[in-house]
Amino acid sequence: MFVTGRLALLVALGVVPLVLLSTAGLSAWAVAGGWVLLCLVLAAVDTLLAADPRRVEITRTHPERALRDETVAGELRVRNLGTRLLRARVRDAWQPTAGAPAERQRFTVPPGERRSAPLPLRPRRRGELRSAFVAVRAAGPLGLAGRQGVIDAPGRIRVLPPFTSRRHLPSRLARLRELDGNTSLQVRGQGTEFDSLREYVRGDDVRSIDWRATARAGTTMLRTWRPERDRHVVIVIDTGRTAAARVGDGVRLDAAMEAALLLSVLATRAGDHVHLLMFDRLPRARVTRVDGGPLLPALVDAMAPVDPQLIDTDWDAALAHVRGFAVRPALVVLLTAADDPEAARAFLASLPAIASRSRLLVATATDGPGETPAHRDASDVYAAAAAERARHDAERVAAAIVRAGGDAVSASADDLPPLVADRYLALKAAGRL
Repeated sequence: MFVTGRLALLVALGVVPLVLLSTAGLSAWAVAGGWVLLCLVLAAVDTLLAADPRRVEITRTHPERALRDETVAGELRVRNLGTRLLRARVRDAWQPTAGAPAERQRFTVPPGERRSAPLPLRPRRRGELRSAFVAVRAAGPLGLAGRQGVIDAPGRIRVLPPFTSRRHLPSRLARLRELDGNTSLQVRGQGTEFDSLREYVRGDDVRSIDWRATARAGTTMLRTWRPERDRHVVIVIDTGRTAAARVGDGVRLDAAMEAALLLSVLATRAGDHVHLLMFDRLPRARVTRVDGGPLLPALVDAMAPVDPQLIDTDWDAALAHVRGFAVRPALVVLLTAADDPEAARAFLASLPAIASRSRLLVATATDGPGETPAHRDASDVYAAAAAERARHDAERVAAAIVRAGGDAVSASADDLPPLVADRYLALKAAGRL
């Protein structure tokens, strides 16, 4: 049972009969008690006349998957299985991060009929969002009180990464097309594929002259090369405690996912095979042997439920899982934190084993350089000193990565995805991938 504001207003209106009857010589307490009793009787009668919420059927319709921070259309349907008119206020029990409307939906449903109302959701967190029940308040005909109940109506929606870095894809695909045929790359060495023959032009690399073709054609012929296809790109995302650090408007893990998605789509368009591993001490997500159009849905679906774990990452175990892909990767991209020498010590010790077999790129999302605060007081001085120390530590870690045979990049959460994609294209252009 519940009561509404109308009952409180009705009790308050008892001041009028209290004043009138008190002047007639009746006891004020007797009048007040009688009025309150009348109100309670009316509320009890109203409750008895209300529809039974247990005889209400609730169904939902909404997409099974949605992108984070995007509104998805849904619908809530209420069916009255009872014999009385249902005047109900319904609240769906989604968790706050689902972004359901805060106000309760109002329904007036005659017996045996069904009504529906829109229920949009705007999820603000990745992963599985669930609603176990719907709370129904059925008011009586007077609107003073009514019955309330909880109806089991399980629902769930899987919230995927938003892939906001998609906006950088058209420009990178245009550059990839230039590398892959519109502009022939005259580079030579391991990691390139033969493209075509053309006549020698002064300034060309003489090491690319095809002497047999020259003899047949009677003029100097040159081999042209293009970036090699069918290479393997392994992306490892660190889901340990450093992935929980705040970077920009989100956490470092979200920025790493954006970089991984942009690079994956670009690499698969280039004809390369992409493998994904999200790891701390256990594999949290793994995608392999998926190419072409199904790759992006498989990646976002695997990434959706993964959250940072407040533990240190076991890099030896992570590399063992990379070797378990049973491929010889041409490029290994590690998306982790590379800004603290102490935290990166175990990570740096594992890099030579990767660099000896593959190209290695270590990418880190940071807060960016920011503006140097004016030294107005002691706190500003300490803040500037801390920022300078952080930059110095990041440079030390980057230098250690280079000594281990890798390449280090760091940028803000918004700038990291296109920067990683540009490094991939640069390796293609140089014939190193």
